[in-house]
Amino acid sequence: MNLPELPPDPASFPAEASAFTLTGPVGALECISDVAAPDEARQGVAVVCHPNPVQGGTMHNKVVTMVERALRESGLDTLRFNFRGTGASAGSYDDGNGESEDLAAVVAWLRRARPADALWLAGFSFGSYVTIRSAVRLGADALVSIAPPVGRWSMADDVLPACPWLVVMGEADEVVEPQAVFDWIDGMEQPPELIRMPETGHFFHRRLMDLRGAVKHAIADWLPAARA
Repeated sequence: MNLPELPPDPASFPAEASAFTLTGPVGALECISDVAAPDEARQGVAVVCHPNPVQGGTMHNKVVTMVERALRESGLDTLRFNFRGTGASAGSYDDGNGESEDLAAVVAWLRRARPADALWLAGFSFGSYVTIRSAVRLGADALVSIAPPVGRWSMADDVLPACPWLVVMGEADEVVEPQAVFDWIDGMEQPPELIRMPETGHFFHRRLMDLRGAVKHAIADWLPAARA
């Protein structure tokens, strides 16, 4: 799909699906935005973060695009971006630390472009690690975490969010140990809503439509008010 190319750092959120760059901490961040159907639109924007770029993760990952679709079909406008060193984004991989600052820069732009909107954060694998560790600091209103990489990055010292939070985990994940995720959630005082998907691996092969439906169903009661 050919998207309109907007100038860097647009002053407002694009009114149609668009590609543009934002200024991040170490240079350009490559972004794609999209908007909900007018009759479904809610007063919120979801930022969706991609898996580990060292292992080929980008904002075009199939799980990322399916989660984006689920959120947009639920009425949220969406924004995906490539972390530093990925695609046309400047910089180099920084093990989640610099990537968290990339996310903060994107959110700062969103706060200027859409100051009245609810902020939702979503991520897959490494992207869920970045969004979980950033949710409280960035004031997220809701969080969606797909296959959070418990055991691969330490989340022990991170301040966990108290906002509505969904975790979706495949029970046959071959990258992240499913039981480690379940034990991590069991130890929380305010655990997220957990969806366990049987016979599902890390990349949700043949289960992407099931993932879409699970996300849409789980978040339905959390959605912000209709956009005026």
